Amino acid sequence: MIKVLIVDDDFMVARIHSGFVAQMPGFEVSGVARTGAQALIEARRILPDLVLLDIHLPDISGLDLLGQLRSAVPDLDVLVISAARESETVRRALRGGIVHYLMKPFTQEDLHQRLEHYRRTYRSLESVDTADQSDVDAVFGLAGTEKPLPKGCGPETMERVQVALRSAGGDLSAFEVGQMLGLSRVSARRYLEYLNDIGRARVELRYGSGRPERRYSWRGLGPGPA
Repeated sequence: MIKVLIVDDDFMVARIHSGFVAQMPGFEVSGVARTGAQALIEARRILPDLVLLDIHLPDISGLDLLGQLRSAVPDLDVLVISAARESETVRRALRGGIVHYLMKPFTQEDLHQRLEHYRRTYRSLESVDTADQSDVDAVFGLAGTEKPLPKGCGPETMERVQVALRSAGGDLSAFEVGQMLGLSRVSARRYLEYLNDIGRARVELRYGSGRPERRYSWRGLGPGPA
């Protein structure tokens, strides 16, 4: 699970953000803070993976707090959520190394898209020893137009298929993936072929006595589904 710390001075806003995050598979709200001082205490206590950070806090600017948070927990990532629209504010946040900047007001879908991008790109880099150019392009938003999932395919199942393929240590057939995840061979193959189409998986044919078998192995991050 990706541990999330929410930092916002408005109690109700923080509660709404918590509800949005709680509905996102793979994420959990591990702490909430309403001031910069509380945020530092919580960050040291829970060691979050990701901080959802407001800019306007009662005791410190979120831009100044950003560096302090990273000093306290060097490996954490920060996603800014703020009503601040000044270009200089956005530039300062970018220079501080944030993973995204989401402006208020926003919808649940807006936040979920950013969280999914974070999980698919930044966090996925931890599962590989070396990154190729497509991995890096995905992080910096240069992977091109994202291809939507095929009709009938869901993002949660897609994530499970990717995890199975990444952790396999070799190639798998659609039948084997289906057995692992409780899917039919036809359904598993749709997901695997999609991953092959977007460059995250590679497919090779294994020849035997009958029809050649399609074997899938993990390739990299690729652009990902929309």
